[in-house]
Amino acid sequence: MAMQDQLITLTLERIRYKLFVMSGKGGVGKSSVSVNIAAALAARGFKVGLMDVDIHGPSVPRLLGLTGQLEPDRGSLVKPKRYSDNLHVVSMDSLLLDPDQAVLWRGPMKTSAIRQFISDVQWGDLDFLVIDSPPGTGDEPMTVLKLIPEALAVVVTTPQEVSLADVRKAINFLQYAQANILGVVENMSGLACPHCGMSIDLFKKGGGKALAEQYGLEFLGAIPLDPTTVVAGDLGTPVVLMETDCPAKQALLALGERVALAAQTSLEAASTVHR
Repeated sequence: MAMQDQLITLTLERIRYKLFVMSGKGGVGKSSVSVNIAAALAARGFKVGLMDVDIHGPSVPRLLGLTGQLEPDRGSLVKPKRYSDNLHVVSMDSLLLDPDQAVLWRGPMKTSAIRQFISDVQWGDLDFLVIDSPPGTGDEPMTVLKLIPEALAVVVTTPQEVSLADVRKAINFLQYAQANILGVVENMSGLACPHCGMSIDLFKKGGGKALAEQYGLEFLGAIPLDPTTVVAGDLGTPVVLMETDCPAKQALLALGERVALAAQTSLEAASTVHR
């Protein structure tokens, strides 16, 4: 355990910014937001790692069109899956012989897996490590924040109250853990009509922004529902890398820029909170 702790420390020292994408509510499109933030940052020339710690429902590889298992590197290390020169990925999905196999693990095994995702993977020097967490405030988020107390949390919600109620719990959890909250993202913020181009308030709008204001957090942006995101998911291509322009693509590209700027300007504060 002591040797692994040292490996984790050495690995994290080579990663400049750690972004922890989470939500108290499932089904808010958090993995899609994680994938597109990572792809947008990589497209801007940053070296990016994407770590999917949703042990029971990993979806990141499918959203990126990645298949197959992780390959050994040197010694006991493994190489993350390569999406592009600037984007590499690790997920539980890449460890399963059968992608439809259920993972029947309890807390200690999930904690051990997340530790290995850091200590046993040859991440190298990264500008950003984007961590996609499962919904809620259970084993996986607690493990991440214990291992990476300097992580900058990006909280994803949808506008309606049923989502906001759970996200308030997630923010409470982050505050209790003395985590650094980078800001709030409102996903599914209106429907971008593919016919007329107008916005339809399918799930209302503005709930995420109001939540950010309530807690004194930065509002990082609103992402509309867009049929192109369904096509992108089925193709295994991030929306931000689709050739077709669409409202979701523009919003996600803008989100990537705001996240990069917010991380760069908050690094000093983040590094001093936990000294």
